[in-house]
Amino acid sequence: MITWPRTVRVFACPRPIDLRKGYDGLFSLVKHALGHEPLSGDLFLFVNARRCGCKVLLWDGTGLCIFMKRLERGRFATLWREDGQPLQLTASELALFIEGCVLVGRQALSPRAISV
Repeated sequence: MITWPRTVRVFACPRPIDLRKGYDGLFSLVKHALGHEPLSGDLFLFVNARRCGCKVLLWDGTGLCIFMKRLERGRFATLWREDGQPLQLTASELALFIEGCVLVGRQALSPRAISV
């Protein structure tokens, strides 16, 4: 299990993608489809149409990393939105998603950040 600090932001692509995409393809999706900076340190989650595979793209300060998972049984939760906007998750929600939890994206699992 890979863990990230609670402060990391995770953005899920709002539509299914072809998981044959590598670094350059995912980098382009983050920049153009999600409208974010791929080298920001945020994590970007991509899921295929059958929802049996996912990839997470991140910049670790020295290079791009891709983490992949394929479920042998079951499906990942549906994170696609009707409005086409990326869904933002917490690090905890990403961990639950990768484990195959079906509740992710359907109800808030983490409290909102405290504003001072």
